[in-house]
Amino acid sequence: MERKPFEVETTKTDEDQKPYSAVDGGGSDSVDSFDEDQKKLVYRGWKVMPFIIGNETFEKIGIIGTLSNLLVYLTQVFNLKKYTAATIINAFSGTINFGTFLAAFLCDTYFGRYKTLSVAVIACFLGSLAILLTAAVPGLHPTPCGTKSSCEGPGAGQILFLMLGLALLVVGAGGIRPCNLAFGADQFNPKSESGKKGINSFFNWYFFTFTFAQIISLTLVVYIQSNVSWTIGLSIPVGLMFLACVIFFAGHKLYVKVKASGSPLAGIARVIAAAISKRGLKPVKQPWVDLYNHIPRNYANLTLKYTDQFRFLDKAAIMTPEDKLNSDGTASDPWKLCTMQQVEEVKCIIRVIPIWFACAIYYLAISIQMTYPVFQAQQSDRRLGTGGFKIPAATYVVFLMTGMTVFIIIYDRVLVPSLKRVTGLDTGITLLQRIGAGIFFAVLSLLVSGFIEERRRSIALAKQTLGMEPRTGEISSMSAMWLIPQLVLAGIAEAFTAIGQMEFYYKQFPENMRSFAGSIFYVGAGVSSYLASFLISTVHRTTEHSPSGNWLAEDLNKAKLDYFYFMLTGLMFVNMVYFLIMAKFYRYKGSDDKVISAIETSEDETKQKQAKNSV
Repeated sequence: MERKPFEVETTKTDEDQKPYSAVDGGGSDSVDSFDEDQKKLVYRGWKVMPFIIGNETFEKIGIIGTLSNLLVYLTQVFNLKKYTAATIINAFSGTINFGTFLAAFLCDTYFGRYKTLSVAVIACFLGSLAILLTAAVPGLHPTPCGTKSSCEGPGAGQILFLMLGLALLVVGAGGIRPCNLAFGADQFNPKSESGKKGINSFFNWYFFTFTFAQIISLTLVVYIQSNVSWTIGLSIPVGLMFLACVIFFAGHKLYVKVKASGSPLAGIARVIAAAISKRGLKPVKQPWVDLYNHIPRNYANLTLKYTDQFRFLDKAAIMTPEDKLNSDGTASDPWKLCTMQQVEEVKCIIRVIPIWFACAIYYLAISIQMTYPVFQAQQSDRRLGTGGFKIPAATYVVFLMTGMTVFIIIYDRVLVPSLKRVTGLDTGITLLQRIGAGIFFAVLSLLVSGFIEERRRSIALAKQTLGMEPRTGEISSMSAMWLIPQLVLAGIAEAFTAIGQMEFYYKQFPENMRSFAGSIFYVGAGVSSYLASFLISTVHRTTEHSPSGNWLAEDLNKAKLDYFYFMLTGLMFVNMVYFLIMAKFYRYKGSDDKVISAIETSEDETKQKQAKNSV
């Protein structure tokens, strides 16, 4: 579909235009009305940040407070088996992450960011409320199991109500993740110096509040849920989500609200369709000269030079006698004739896919480190000091967040300046090198996890235990603090790969597809969550009746969880090798290649050919 002109809700003129984008496949030579539109907008910047950051803080604490201890909640309150609960959590996380892609499409195409966020924050509140009711209303959860070895499972109605709450959280979190950051950036003028600085500061505050919310949720909220009351512990996220809704809507009249402008996916479809329809044409001898490449004035995206990869797509930009042009030089039928710029932008997206796939496999390690260390902690010594205080099992995941946060500071303040003197790069290392370093630390994290679990189980079987964990098994006398190394390594991996990935997608995608660039980051995490669910189910089913025992038995002292970790280590190592191969052949957007010199020497010839085509 054609992308609509740039609009905000306060602008009523029909002639306002967004600068032309090749991927959009639409636009106009004249963009004066776009500049006028920018002047009409009132960018309040930091004046509206209390509403946006306040909403962000309470919303994140609310969502994470509900979800961070959900694994324990499903096993202790809903009496589900560990592998079943882990499978549900991974499938749920994957669905949320896949939902971000759909939300980004609906946001850009139909609703705009403000309307999408309005629905999403309400859905999060209702989802958190539904989860709270499953704990507060006796009829909505199974009979408490206590110390019994055999427990009554949840009924169909109880599962249905639980799934309703999770579905609302999918709608809410799936809508918030791809839109919240961009909506906050919308409040700053991107053309002023103060606006640019404000956007950078807002990004810092955004990630700070995200980490802050995780730490609060994984410590205070989880402690109340595990040691005081599930009802009280789940009431806190509901109250915070209600406050988030109130704060967000309080700034309704102050926000800059950019309307939906249509989906850029149509431009990708046009290139593919045109290339297929012209697949019988012979390649041109000098594509950087002979391909149709009308680029209007004030072009929105970075103008790309020809690259010789994926040359089958070049046929979409070959002009035939049947192709007609409008008076302004644009193709009369964009589904049959595309510009070289459009083709190059699609090539940029195709180049990213192999890297994205490797990153999706990488997140398998993070998905596992967010689940099974909780079960390991349950059967380890969680006592802190001599006062009898026990750290909640789900709280140990906070060490992953802490490792990530601390290493980001070390990386930015120590490693980057040191590496800059060696490599000459402002970022110290390239984005792909940063992602690769994170994948290496993920491999190391899983390897260490296997050795730690082997030690925990050996101590539990050889030495006196500390009692019985209900419905699981004996508690090993090994301190749960031994889990910190594997979690910190996973946090370092995230500091490298997660942030490197976001920046990589942001820079390598066409400028008008950056909302989708953010969403595929979450889609990759979603793929890994589904893969984790598949692996857990497959390993459990395959080893359940094996002579060596079930690798993922309910009692980890009878399981072989270390084997599972070592298997994942091997898988992650293969993925790292695959990533290194793909990274070696990757060509960055706008990078030099062997035809650039030819392009630069033939610019006049290209302009003359465009003028001739227009006539």
